[in-house]
Amino acid sequence: MNVDRLFETLTEEVKRNMPPDIKIKEIKFEGPLVVVYTDEYEKISANDSVARTLAQTIHRRVDIRPDPSNLEDPATVEEKIRRMVPESANIFDINFIEETGEALIEAVNPNEVVGKEGQLLADLRKQCGWNVKVIRAPPIPSKTVSDVRGYLRANHDERQEMLTRVARRLARPKLDGEQWVRVTAMGGFRQVGRSCSLLTTRESKILIDCGLDPSSDNTPYFGIPEVQPLDDIDAVVITHAHLDHCGTLPALFKYGYKGPVYCTPPTRDLMALLQLDNIKLGFGENKKTPYEAQHVRQEILHTITLKYNETTDIAPDVRLTFHNAGHILGSAIAHFHIGDGLHNVAFSGDTKYEKTWLFNPATNRFPRLETLVIESTYGGHNDVQPSRGDASEQLGQYLQQASEHGGKVLVPVFAVGRSQEVMLVIEELMRNGTIPKMPVYLDGMIWEATAIHTAYPEYLNSQLRTQIFQQNENPFLSPIFKRVETADMREEICHSPDPCIVLATSGMMSGGPVMEYFREWADDEKNWLLFVGYQSEGSIGRTIQRGRSEITMNMRGKPINLKIRMQRETVDGFSGHSDRKQLMRYISSLEPKPDKIIIGHGEDRKCTDLASSIYKKFGIETKAPLNLETIRLR
Repeated sequence: MNVDRLFETLTEEVKRNMPPDIKIKEIKFEGPLVVVYTDEYEKISANDSVARTLAQTIHRRVDIRPDPSNLEDPATVEEKIRRMVPESANIFDINFIEETGEALIEAVNPNEVVGKEGQLLADLRKQCGWNVKVIRAPPIPSKTVSDVRGYLRANHDERQEMLTRVARRLARPKLDGEQWVRVTAMGGFRQVGRSCSLLTTRESKILIDCGLDPSSDNTPYFGIPEVQPLDDIDAVVITHAHLDHCGTLPALFKYGYKGPVYCTPPTRDLMALLQLDNIKLGFGENKKTPYEAQHVRQEILHTITLKYNETTDIAPDVRLTFHNAGHILGSAIAHFHIGDGLHNVAFSGDTKYEKTWLFNPATNRFPRLETLVIESTYGGHNDVQPSRGDASEQLGQYLQQASEHGGKVLVPVFAVGRSQEVMLVIEELMRNGTIPKMPVYLDGMIWEATAIHTAYPEYLNSQLRTQIFQQNENPFLSPIFKRVETADMREEICHSPDPCIVLATSGMMSGGPVMEYFREWADDEKNWLLFVGYQSEGSIGRTIQRGRSEITMNMRGKPINLKIRMQRETVDGFSGHSDRKQLMRYISSLEPKPDKIIIGHGEDRKCTDLASSIYKKFGIETKAPLNLETIRLR
């Protein structure tokens, strides 16, 4: 069956299964979605089961939308909404998404918009004609979230063209013959950095992650014939927004990739933030990045977001579901259902199998699972991390010692994940009087990354979610935190005699504002350098962490020699990666148990050590491939 005939069949099926009293205006195919437009949207606006029942019948994701030609002017609708909604709702913003017919109300008190038993929200939909939805306004506005949404609205036509191409590619005829599945290691195997895997079937090619090596700027092995030309790739799936997993993605668009990118909504926004910041840092340090801002914008236009536990077709024979990975905001375990029950493989990305200050533990239950590809960052035999409670206590002790001697404390952090956890711990330590109050300066992308966390509260654990929406309890809005917004402010902090704490990017000291503070404070033994995150082999951070007393570093294109006299300590327990015990406990708890486990994202000996231990304890076949190796799964 050709593509057009398949679309005709699906259209007929939709019409046959829609409620008879609902008039269908048009049916379109947008990427993996079947979109049904109706000018009687108010009849089904309060009944979500219509789309759900239809999706179960035709085995496709379905979205029912109001007919765009019937939508009132957004300015008129906004005036009507503000008139109907009580002032006690405290509306922060109203966003109109014309391609979906959604009017998204951000309110401080969303229940006031919903009304008693949902009556006001139903009336708004009926009176306005738009699909009115309400969310709680984030306590910290995010420029990135606003810019991404605005860019998608402004480039609606180009995005629709992309979605139509994806829909046609998904509907292409299936190939006959023997079916098979294999994985090719393109980066991040027997190493940490430039994570990239190629999942290949007889029908399709899917790239999982597309990272950068932060210690060397090396990219994945794109020269292999399996990924040439780039148009042969059906989809790119990104597990999370750290640059070692998405830092090379915009370069794909630079060199001609025109397909979709699948990730969670927070991952889309965070990776755009970090990629643009990477360009900025490269420019400031006279380093060439493999892409430009225009390629990040192309990436945004081509990104299709999925929430946890949503399933969608991404190739004619592959369905994707994201599950919580517990690593950073929006991080996901990508589960692929291949063929009609042919094989199921999950790529863990980076995982944390422990409840943290931010997130719930990684998901360990799947409908089916024959192969698992898992990280081994802390997979070595002796890689046992302290608990979060022990880490908090140790951090408090170091901060107390530093304050007693009037020293300054520099904490290199990743903008996403570790920054927010360290902020939560410091705020609690100061609030409880465990350490004296002093200013905590946030430099780099930390504040904006924190704002994105508050824009997606559903991805946080329930305790923190409750806290951030309590006006007087939101730990991120504590007055101890000061945002560093200018170079002059940074210089003033560097030369101030007063004790303070600075959280600054980049986390591995490979560049960024952390190096400005380090340069000024390194030769004073009263000052402290506290590592709270992983330092990869070959990074400047790892070199300093090991105790080097002198270092040559490049500052704004010029080499300078620095003597290091400041105190250096590592606070384990803040990592977003599972340690050895957690990895083994995760494997033990998996339901169902996989037949095969592939180990990656770890130094050579840690990959092989973990692979050997899993095989000995659980009897599961394990592989620890080198980059460029291919493993047949089925």
